[in-house]
Amino acid sequence: MGKPLILVTNDDGITAPGLRMLVSIMKKIGDVVVVAPDSPQSGMGHAITLNSTLYAEKLKIDSESEGILEYSCSGTPADCVKLALRELLKKKPNICVSGINHGSNSSINVIYSGTMSAAIEAGIEGIPAIGFSLCDYKWEADFSQAQDFIFTIVAQALQNGIPKGIVLNVNIPKLEKNNLKGIKICRQAKANWKEKFDKRISPMGKDYYWLTGEFELLDKGEDTDEWALANDYISVVPTHFDLTAHHVIQELNTWEL
Repeated sequence: MGKPLILVTNDDGITAPGLRMLVSIMKKIGDVVVVAPDSPQSGMGHAITLNSTLYAEKLKIDSESEGILEYSCSGTPADCVKLALRELLKKKPNICVSGINHGSNSSINVIYSGTMSAAIEAGIEGIPAIGFSLCDYKWEADFSQAQDFIFTIVAQALQNGIPKGIVLNVNIPKLEKNNLKGIKICRQAKANWKEKFDKRISPMGKDYYWLTGEFELLDKGEDTDEWALANDYISVVPTHFDLTAHHVIQELNTWEL
């Protein structure tokens, strides 16, 4: 049957250590093509480029680039997947993996995540897709402890398939490998951010703002991604991009519209 074709992308940029680790893992599974942003795009969500041109440059970043195609894209994570599927790839990939993100994309963070939006864009196109994130925001984060788990998840996804309309959101706690208890299939925890802005004044006398805030967990369930991460498990949340609240349709049909 030949090796599977794997599209690798992210939102931290093509030189990010998390992506380089993901590339090295995927090379053990199949043929790899990388299309990733040329600069960090964290928090971009599902933004796409409409009012400016996009560029894609073929390049080699490091020794992991040997034998694979890599493109640096000027756009967002969603742009990277769109461009890969429409222009850069000769055939449809068997799977798209996004990450490994520097920082958590659990719970409500999935809404803002460029990592997950890239995976979702692939899912919209009918391609099995997984977003991987490590709960460590440091650029020097150690991604190696989770590589065997990532290999297993991707291999199982290729073997068993991912249901249409579903994308997997995988989050990995910041732990040494021997302290990881395993993998939990979870639901997304209910949580939000208690946000505020740090207001400052520039040397030119203009007001400017830094977004800050605290994460507020509103969910006590033991079947959530946040519980899994807090208890030393890798969380896997099946996420769908049909945003319809199907259970409310009947109620809304009672309105006098």
